[in-house]
Amino acid sequence: MRRRHLLGAGLAIAVAGMTNTAMAQSEIKIGEINSYSLLPAFTEPYRKGWQLAVEEVNAAGGINGKKLVVISKDDGGKPADAQTAANELVSSENVAMLTGTFLSNIGLAVSDFANQKKVFFLAAEPLTDAITWSKGNRYTFRLRPSNYMQAAMLVEEAAKLPAKRWATIAPNYEYGQSAVAVFKKLMSAKRPDIQWVDEQWPPQGKIDAGPVVQAVAAANPEAILNVTFGADLVKLVREGNTRGLFKNRAVVSFLTGEPEYLDPLKDETPEGWIVTGYPWYDIKTPDHDKFLKAYQAKYNDYPRLGSIVGYQTIKAAAAILAKANSTDPEKLIAATEGLSMPSPFGEITFRKIDHQSTLGAYVGKTALKDGKGVMVNSVYRKGADYLPSDAEVEKLRPKD
Repeated sequence: MRRRHLLGAGLAIAVAGMTNTAMAQSEIKIGEINSYSLLPAFTEPYRKGWQLAVEEVNAAGGINGKKLVVISKDDGGKPADAQTAANELVSSENVAMLTGTFLSNIGLAVSDFANQKKVFFLAAEPLTDAITWSKGNRYTFRLRPSNYMQAAMLVEEAAKLPAKRWATIAPNYEYGQSAVAVFKKLMSAKRPDIQWVDEQWPPQGKIDAGPVVQAVAAANPEAILNVTFGADLVKLVREGNTRGLFKNRAVVSFLTGEPEYLDPLKDETPEGWIVTGYPWYDIKTPDHDKFLKAYQAKYNDYPRLGSIVGYQTIKAAAAILAKANSTDPEKLIAATEGLSMPSPFGEITFRKIDHQSTLGAYVGKTALKDGKGVMVNSVYRKGADYLPSDAEVEKLRPKD
């Protein structure tokens, strides 16, 4: 009896093991990393976006019949923690690829890990140009329009302003430094008469808005470039409004038209700023309508730009895995280079030359409507129209 019992137990264990193996073979895992605890205003809608995408992918049959599973980790806004999370996802969870990240310095840290470990990485949000150019590598691709692309879109409008004296305000880390550098370069090329009279570099997430506003006002610029976002933006706007910094001055601002950053300003929203953003309420295209209906049906809420980024990151990952029909990193790279796919903003392509997607952005102006900040006169700018030539990219990006 005891021997029969042991044989039965052994058979049960073997069957369980075979079932687990079969389950593993019937699913594909993606590792996802983001700064959820540090930047919830963006990352919570972002998570909702990718969760909706996972549901849609699996409802449509998964990845060539295999279920898509996303394993998510919080990096807490620390590059070292992001690399630790990446290592755990690859070594313990055996994910097919890494996705995500928000802050530019964290995106670069995970990109470096991916390059060293030869793991495919689809960067969702980090905007620094370095991730696809000066520090680009064959294992890293990026979804969102870069600082260069958004700066080029903004410069197109900013160059029409009569203002000659400009000041800049940006967070003192990779993203802010990259955004200011490329905006100044592109703006000065279009308008050699521009004079840069002041730069303010508050620490990210810790702006002391009073002295910043005072210093900019003392320089007496005719226009201001703003790169702050989140809680820093709210403090800057409040202090700037109180001290009259924005009165009779043009302001050009990265990202401020995104609902996650515009909504907290409420009736303090300054009017007439030239911004990039996401006017979800004004986009009338079949691709966006489909996404909007699905998102609102699932969450009973309106999407933020983060929702679009999270959604499209997973949709892109699924398209890449389906085309490659493999989890081998080299086959994933080959499948992604030149790959086109639909998005809520229309068709996008991952360029072979620098692994940058051609996802674009909306450019418009801030306004107040019913006590709330909105974007008006917005126009979608296709990403492909705001990228440098292949010859320029070859100078910017190291050879693989």
